[in-house]
Amino acid sequence: MFQMSVDGRRRTPSRRAVLLTCCAALAPLAARAQEEGGTRLSPVIRLPEIVLEVQGADDDAASIVAQELAVGGKVATSILDTPASVSVITQKEIERRDARTLEDVLQYSAGAVSDYYGTDDRNDYFLIRGFQASTYRDGITLGSMRGIREEPLAYERVEVIRGANSTLFGVADPGGSINFVTRRPRGERFSEIFGTVGSYSRKEVGFDFGDVLTPDAKLSYRFTGKVQDSGREYDFSRDNETFLMGGLTWQPSDVTSISLIADYLDRDATPNSGGYPRFGNYDRSRFLGEPDFNYLNVERTTVSLIAEHDFGDGLTLRSNLRYSDTSDNYGYVYVAGDDGVFPVGRGYLATDGSAEEIAGDVILQYDRDFGRIDSSTLAGIEYRRVSSDQTSFFAAASPIDPRDPVYAGAPGSLTPYLDERRDSGTKAIFVQQNLSLDDRYIATVGARHDRLDLEVDNLLTGTTSSDNYAETSVRAALTWKVTPEISTYVSYAESVAPPVLGVEPERGDQYELGLKYEPAGTNALFSAAIYELSKTNITVVDTDTFERSLVGEIRVRGLDLEAKAELASDVSLTASYSYAESEVLRSDPIFGIDVTGNEMGSVPNHTASLWLDYTLSGREGRGDMTFGLGARYTGTYFFATQNNSGKSEAALLLDAAYSYDVTDSTQLALNIHNLTDEKHVVGRGSADYYNPGREVAVTLRHRF
Repeated sequence: MFQMSVDGRRRTPSRRAVLLTCCAALAPLAARAQEEGGTRLSPVIRLPEIVLEVQGADDDAASIVAQELAVGGKVATSILDTPASVSVITQKEIERRDARTLEDVLQYSAGAVSDYYGTDDRNDYFLIRGFQASTYRDGITLGSMRGIREEPLAYERVEVIRGANSTLFGVADPGGSINFVTRRPRGERFSEIFGTVGSYSRKEVGFDFGDVLTPDAKLSYRFTGKVQDSGREYDFSRDNETFLMGGLTWQPSDVTSISLIADYLDRDATPNSGGYPRFGNYDRSRFLGEPDFNYLNVERTTVSLIAEHDFGDGLTLRSNLRYSDTSDNYGYVYVAGDDGVFPVGRGYLATDGSAEEIAGDVILQYDRDFGRIDSSTLAGIEYRRVSSDQTSFFAAASPIDPRDPVYAGAPGSLTPYLDERRDSGTKAIFVQQNLSLDDRYIATVGARHDRLDLEVDNLLTGTTSSDNYAETSVRAALTWKVTPEISTYVSYAESVAPPVLGVEPERGDQYELGLKYEPAGTNALFSAAIYELSKTNITVVDTDTFERSLVGEIRVRGLDLEAKAELASDVSLTASYSYAESEVLRSDPIFGIDVTGNEMGSVPNHTASLWLDYTLSGREGRGDMTFGLGARYTGTYFFATQNNSGKSEAALLLDAAYSYDVTDSTQLALNIHNLTDEKHVVGRGSADYYNPGREVAVTLRHRF
């Protein structure tokens, strides 16, 4: 059987596809359709005349240009027909750029600003369209502990959907949604090993292999992992990690698939000292924390069960169930002071946290052909329960002279200023309807209702507080297929951010007009979108006193352009440009400062990026060589919404890559981040934060 894509190119389903759809007939016998599916599984949304047969392995993994989006409509669908501005960072692109964190992954995506607290490396910091964005794994939100940096090796791809979309994903920040698509068994034999050495004594070894376990290929497995021993760019640092992931997929027939995936992440690292004295110029290697105190320990175990069953006649049931157990503990010393006023003040901060979570969904999809009209109806329920404990401590630290630091050691005692036990639950029901007329006009409408319960035990005061919220969000879009290669859309979407006890949830709404072009005969996708995104009930934090204040309404208007193209067999490029105009529309004064009319902090007006690869084909015993060069431009922005702590400098950073095919199955790669070692201030709070410095890595990879 063959399936035809929108541009008429023939795609052949692989045998591995059949096994790969991880899915949950066990829990509720159903699964969210990712890229993975079988011969009859994952009919996907039948929009125009498209029946996208979802494969077991990621068909886009060997390309920088993705044709499909795993959860753009809660099931796999063509990017060309998705009424939203999206980016997909494939496995090939992640490896090509040696992206080690989510901040790295997002660096060449339109609308994204990342790493604006460069030397504070406890978390991944990023904004999309000026606002925070929520993260998901296979369409389900990633836990309550946002401080955990995801391991890119665990995922086939990273999908970015820009703008408000709570109707798809539930309670979410308005900037967008970032979905990690888990690597799963492929129903065939494959294997890969790699080793990396690089800057700051980085040493890393990893593997990824799988095979079928039964002669009939109904049961397959995959095992992925890595061990890393490394430092960071400052003194007295470490950045060690162990990651292991294993998966089993059982497909007893071509209409049922079940997958069980378990992974374990263990990080032992050192967070830097919260920056450097403001308005100075210090070497990034200078460490102003305490060698005997700074620590960052993360341990997480996750088990996922995903299932799918096709009843036939257009009816499909999917389910995704995930359990995770997490601990996240850190201690560091922050700096508070200006250059020239020595010694500068410091303070100890520490947090011990743990969380246990169970989350899942059940989705029913019904596709029907009514002659000129194709209909796809999606209905589902979601459930999530999180129990977490967090204790945070503070202590005064001795001042330090950054010109000649003398360390005082760990504090004798720490005073708790927060000790809470939280229980939160979410129950949701959602529905989405897609109607396609004459394979040209696609109407999409959706609604979702979330019921949120939150209870907090304050162990310091011995009091308990609770509240519940009922929030409804809607989405509507109209797509016009101008030709089989060009689509344009107009959409409206809403978001509801996670609530804080006693405070109304932040809400967002977005209007967007977009255009996409997928030229026939080439592997390329070009997109453009203009939007207006607003958010109300926003809380901001004073970076000196850590007090919170409410901003009434903020608006961002902007333009996102993105191109991904394999222009020829030897040339490929990724390019983006974004313009954002942010404004505080109404607000009470923030800590005595009137901010109405101000721009938002950390939101540049202009950002742009370009990555170009050129492959020189091998001959006479020499293998292929690929040369890559990337450029990232970030315009100026205010460090804070008060617009009173200065602005960043416009900056251009260069990255480079080179790879050589030693044999058909062995490759040697060189990556250089921040080629010119450009240095500037990317964030300012009680201290200044610099962008990461130059980093070099050499990787030897063998596939067999």
